[in-house]
Amino acid sequence: MPHATAPPATGHRPRWWTELPLIAVVYALYSVGRLLVRGDVSTAVDHGLAILRLEQALYLNAEHPLNRLFTSTPALGIPADFAYASLHYLVTPAVLIWMFRRRSTAYRAARVWLMNSTLLGLVGFTLMPTCPPRLLDAGHGFVDTMAQYSAYGWWGAGASAPRGLSGMTNQYAAMPSLHVGWSLWCGILLWRHGRHPLIRAAGIAYPLITTIVVMGTANHYFLDAVAGAAVMGLGALLVKPVIRFADGVKARLAGVLPTGRKQAGTSTAAASIPATVSPDVSAGCKTSTGERIPGQRTTSADPPGPAVGGPAVGGSAARDAGDTAASDDAPAAAR
Repeated sequence: MPHATAPPATGHRPRWWTELPLIAVVYALYSVGRLLVRGDVSTAVDHGLAILRLEQALYLNAEHPLNRLFTSTPALGIPADFAYASLHYLVTPAVLIWMFRRRSTAYRAARVWLMNSTLLGLVGFTLMPTCPPRLLDAGHGFVDTMAQYSAYGWWGAGASAPRGLSGMTNQYAAMPSLHVGWSLWCGILLWRHGRHPLIRAAGIAYPLITTIVVMGTANHYFLDAVAGAAVMGLGALLVKPVIRFADGVKARLAGVLPTGRKQAGTSTAAASIPATVSPDVSAGCKTSTGERIPGQRTTSADPPGPAVGGPAVGGSAARDAGDTAASDDAPAAAR
């Protein structure tokens, strides 16, 4: 998905005082929408069991062994719970800020990509509410590690939500996994735009670790992770159309004329000015009466009026003749 973060053809450096409110509004709408799309619990359970049966039929059921490992090994389970409850909300904005400050030419495309995918994830939560493995009946073999190790962290029965605030989150918004989707977004940007080998290595490791964590803590199925990656891919494909649409709306709201019309208008206005007219010299490129050209030489023998013995010449013809006689470029006989 390299085109998703390609620098835009035109545009200006983003400003934080416009970006911050925009991101805050979009995230607030996403959070509210996530709460409002809570589906029926029985439907969510049916979807979860259907995913589990499909994975078992495809021999993709990696959740059970990972969950048993995290449950039996606190040294793995506790850090995994902390990672699930925090990195999603720390690494993603950190990468967004890094792009804003250090890779500003690619920032807008990266931000649009993230927003596209997040809104597509909200559509998935609406169409397919899914019960995560940890909320299935214990007979299905999963243990809620977040509940098992809740004494070590701030979370309670509501997964990553702070203890006592489980009602402020939709626990059945599991398909697709935006934990995996957002981590993939971070990883691609770190790999593509990072210059230090460690940054690029983190771009590879972060989405892989996140995928293992969400399955080992029984918060997502493997197919949830696959769907999260698919959502990010679709969001990347929509980056250019969304940017073009946003630019068109902005241009119409601002009343900006197309570039071609602006250039045509400028050319017409320039063509209407005569080429022979100059604001600095007169039309005939002559000096005013009595004005001397710099470097002009005069002699005391030059009469102030018409030549002695010659016909009287008046007006501008006499002045022109005098100027010609006094000019450095005139033949010696004229002087």
